[in-house]
Amino acid sequence: MALFIDHSVGDSYRAPYRKGDRMKTYVALFRGINVGGNNVLPMKNLVALLENIGSKNVKTYIQSGNAAFEHEEENASLLSSRIRTTIKESHGFEPHLLLLELEDIERAVKSNPFPEAESEPKTLHLYFLASVPNNPDLGALERIKSDGERFALKDDVFYLHAPAGIGRSKLAANTEKALGVAATGRNWRTVCKVMAMAKECVK
Repeated sequence: MALFIDHSVGDSYRAPYRKGDRMKTYVALFRGINVGGNNVLPMKNLVALLENIGSKNVKTYIQSGNAAFEHEEENASLLSSRIRTTIKESHGFEPHLLLLELEDIERAVKSNPFPEAESEPKTLHLYFLASVPNNPDLGALERIKSDGERFALKDDVFYLHAPAGIGRSKLAANTEKALGVAATGRNWRTVCKVMAMAKECVK
């Protein structure tokens, strides 16, 4: 289950590490970092930060903020909060963070409703949601989508195929509002790369 945490915890928090426990594999998707010179967090700094709080086999992909790693903490909510708090203490801002388990991203890839679009990976986008939407307004998205655009909602993943790109897409711009939950989007190429990184962590 994905977790999107917008609150922080105090300095007194310490994860309950238990030596010998099986490590869990996580994928961290950050939103809004290293964009336009704001919320700057170099990936080498992110690697060091994650290692400092007990993460192992940390790997990152491009500067927009994608990481895969292993950690002994079994509570993803506590781990997400700790990462956010640590970044705030070291870099002065608290980023939006969606923390997935390897199984979440594998399921999202397997469930892709537009397999024919995989050959053009920059046109296919997956929005990982904070939770399953209770009352999504899919009708609103249907009314504003342009010719050629397709979308599908499967539980806590929203799929968008936009052959002309999402830069000027009204559908892309209004997805989060229509779904009513926080969302973090990645194109198919990035999703597959991050999934491969996560699998490398457990080899």
